[in-house]
Amino acid sequence: MTALEKAAAGERLTSDEALALYTEAPTQVLGRLADAARARRHPDRVVTYIIDRNVNYTNVCVARCNFCAFYRQVGSADGYVLGFDEIFSKIDETIGVGGGQILLQGGHNPDLPITWYEDLFGAVKARYPDFKLHALSPPEVMHISRMAQLPVPTVIKRLIAAGLDSIPGGGAEILVDRVRKLLHCDGKATADEWLGVMREAHRAGLRTTATMMYGTVETLDERLEHMFRLRDLQDQTGGFTAFIAWSFQPDHTELGLEHGITLEATGVDYLRTLAVARLVLDNFDNLQSSWVTQGGKVGQLSLLFGANDMGSVMIEENVVRAAGAAYCMDELEIVRNIEDAGFIARRRNMHYDVLGDPIFRERDVPRMLSLARARADGDTSVPAELVNYAARSRAGKDARNQRPELTIEE
Repeated sequence: MTALEKAAAGERLTSDEALALYTEAPTQVLGRLADAARARRHPDRVVTYIIDRNVNYTNVCVARCNFCAFYRQVGSADGYVLGFDEIFSKIDETIGVGGGQILLQGGHNPDLPITWYEDLFGAVKARYPDFKLHALSPPEVMHISRMAQLPVPTVIKRLIAAGLDSIPGGGAEILVDRVRKLLHCDGKATADEWLGVMREAHRAGLRTTATMMYGTVETLDERLEHMFRLRDLQDQTGGFTAFIAWSFQPDHTELGLEHGITLEATGVDYLRTLAVARLVLDNFDNLQSSWVTQGGKVGQLSLLFGANDMGSVMIEENVVRAAGAAYCMDELEIVRNIEDAGFIARRRNMHYDVLGDPIFRERDVPRMLSLARARADGDTSVPAELVNYAARSRAGKDARNQRPELTIEE
């Protein structure tokens, strides 16, 4: 049986068969195969989406990945940490438009100990008991583990006790260490470490997502190795709810400016990658469209290339916008794209439980024509609660010494 025949029959592909489809199958054929695979798993033609908000609690980061335009070095005048009240305000706005969750991720800030995360999560849950925290990618968990000198399972256990509900799949990039070394992201987490955090999260009862950033220095074989490593872990744990792929955004990044990778992967490459992922990841129920990097129309077309979910309304986004992507779609626009493609739009939560029809059809919701930012330009305020946490970095200690109201006995 050929790779094409196996894919059409819904049988599990080998890496060689997947590569043959990736390199040789016409795009429209890949699309038909992926659409058929989606239909077998989701025959009701429902396409879901979630109303939540990307909250980047700090941009200070010691990882220094060369594909990232968002991070700032420790001590940078442009570095920030959001205050608890700022995060509460963002949650209030999210609830106001029908959301029940935030996606909370940030830089690897050495001046935020594990107790800061525990206190934040506890404060959120005390104020919003039913609100969900989809928070801290595997590299962030690794960073907290190293800073606290605690094993990953202990860190996860403590964060769950504080209020963590699920873990996003950020920081995966490509799960091949050759690539990770070239991207300067192996220090934040090797491929095995990323997968190890997810394994421990699944063992602890958390559900997580999985991602892939492609279009940098990886080969097609390495993209497939990434997918097959995810498939293997999903076979073991069943803990992933969804897979999300997006293309590298080169603007303002070291990789783009200094290493000559200045062109984003094409929309056709995205659709082919998505289709292959639907065929390879036969144990993943859900594939998200990455409209935030591809735009609404390619996002809509992705529903015919294997995606069954339009991802998040988002409300706020800072990371890919720092690298030049600035697409925005509110709930009305997402639903319009879903329905114009011939599907039925339904709201969901992180576990892919369907919550109901679009909120804007139940009550008036203000239109959102641009994504919010972490902070207004020029806002250099320092959260008052940082007085409760000792600085770890030299720059952090110096800053505290210059502001006596923020010093703490160590």
